[in-house]
Amino acid sequence: MILHPAIVALLLVSLLLTGMCLYSAFFGIRIIRRWDLASGSEEQLGLERKTYLISTILSYVFAFQIGSLFLFIFTAESLHDRFVGAMCAAGALYANPYGYPAFLLKILNVLLAGIWLVVNAADNRAYDYPLIRKKYLLLLVLTPFVAAESVAQALYFTGLKADVITSCCGSLFSAAGTGVSSDIASFPPRLSMTIFYLVFAATVGAGLLYRFRRKMGVFFSLSSGLFFLVACASFISFISLYFYELPTHHCPFCVLQKEYGYVGYFLYAALLAGAVSGLGVGALMPYSRIGSLAAALPALQKRLALACLIAYAAFVALSTWRIVATDFTLGL
Repeated sequence: MILHPAIVALLLVSLLLTGMCLYSAFFGIRIIRRWDLASGSEEQLGLERKTYLISTILSYVFAFQIGSLFLFIFTAESLHDRFVGAMCAAGALYANPYGYPAFLLKILNVLLAGIWLVVNAADNRAYDYPLIRKKYLLLLVLTPFVAAESVAQALYFTGLKADVITSCCGSLFSAAGTGVSSDIASFPPRLSMTIFYLVFAATVGAGLLYRFRRKMGVFFSLSSGLFFLVACASFISFISLYFYELPTHHCPFCVLQKEYGYVGYFLYAALLAGAVSGLGVGALMPYSRIGSLAAALPALQKRLALACLIAYAAFVALSTWRIVATDFTLGL
């Protein structure tokens, strides 16, 4: 293993987060089976006292989970110069078979953790905690992914060897290569750009309609999730080319480097914030008719919709500004 302070921190934090999730999941099983707010039993009182503590701890746990994604990317980026052939985090993650699985699991867990935080925030706004079983069921779904991420990350970092020859981002994200990343890179830029702006327009339209008319909430949530995927693919397909001003450089990681003002961190943070907020609106839709949430839930969903629109608009605005401001052109 390559000894690095950030690697040690990530491994220790991952172990702690996994342990807390496992403990909370076992407690969640008791909540799902035994919770009865109408009961005045000693067991119920004990569950109520403990769930306040568990919910608070999990809020911090998932906040750290979200932050760990960016620390992981930063660490992979800082390690790339130790591997022959690597030019950025893309090559560092490719240095052994566990890099990209750990990275993808982290993205998935950030989305799930964000949705859990949204559901928990809604539940805490009601006097009778109507979503307590729902949020612990979601925790039971999330915990195995957190554990899998912890294992994949540990295998990745402990398996790193400085004498490994890896691939550079130019070959990993080459339109002439094979694999999903190459398929995305080879997608026609004009068609990719059209899909990108059409899905964004649909998301904005649905978001505004939902915020002011309380209509099309489910469609807005689904379109926000779709835009997250489209935006990730579009960055590889055509947006990255305008940042690098090279017609063959499709890497989604080089934009995280100092040479480009670390703008990638802002772009990806905006995408994740938009996805969590938009999906959070949909996650709360089934509970809009619960009496104790009738007053609080619409206001929370409206704020989430606004946050989603602002975050996605920031991503699109910066990407569009770069496309318009640079002298580079794809000849579309």
